[in-house]
Amino acid sequence: MSAWNFESEVRKPSRVVSMILIGQYDSPFVRRVAIALKLYGFHFEHRPWSTFGDAEKIAAFNPLRRVPTLVLGDGEALIESAIILDYLDELAGPEKAMIAARGPERRRALRICALAGGLADKAVSLLYERVLRKDHPSQLWIERCEAQISGVLDVLEKERAAIASPFWFGVKISHADIAVACVLRFTQDAHPQLFSDASHPALADHAARCEAMPVFQDILQPLVPPKG
Repeated sequence: MSAWNFESEVRKPSRVVSMILIGQYDSPFVRRVAIALKLYGFHFEHRPWSTFGDAEKIAAFNPLRRVPTLVLGDGEALIESAIILDYLDELAGPEKAMIAARGPERRRALRICALAGGLADKAVSLLYERVLRKDHPSQLWIERCEAQISGVLDVLEKERAAIASPFWFGVKISHADIAVACVLRFTQDAHPQLFSDASHPALADHAARCEAMPVFQDILQPLVPPKG
């Protein structure tokens, strides 16, 4: 089954659920949630608030002033992408959820998501170090982040290269595929010296396959680093 056919198939059972997604799409965490919302066919309002310029607006829903934050119709605010996606999976139902409900397959998918999430954390942290502390950066911290980023990229590259299917776990896109693609886009934009088509060809091919899907093209924002 092609990516396009699957994308259309997932959207079919859409039902109107009133939600507000807070955060900008240049964040790999916000972007993966928005893509999942679109693929599941859930209606949502997007508020592209910045954690720097709009921190007080975000604080009204999330005291951590972090994104993504998903505000439900009854006012409940969900924080952290993993919690938000767990809720969306529950709404979509086990037949449409983009992750296995239980067992080894679920654990393998969660592992890839965890690696992608950790990579995103370090890529964001490294960006902040270079932008917000450009006058007095910590070389030790920069080297540590770069080592963690490179290590995760190498592990993901080796594992993806060993998989022949269109997506990580078969012919259907999963949360793992989305998480990896989103963080690869961010890493390439923020730290091109650490990720390229030449250095990690299997991951680059995976990212290109995902980014070619209409939903990825719809949910896209050029990286806008915070001003130091």
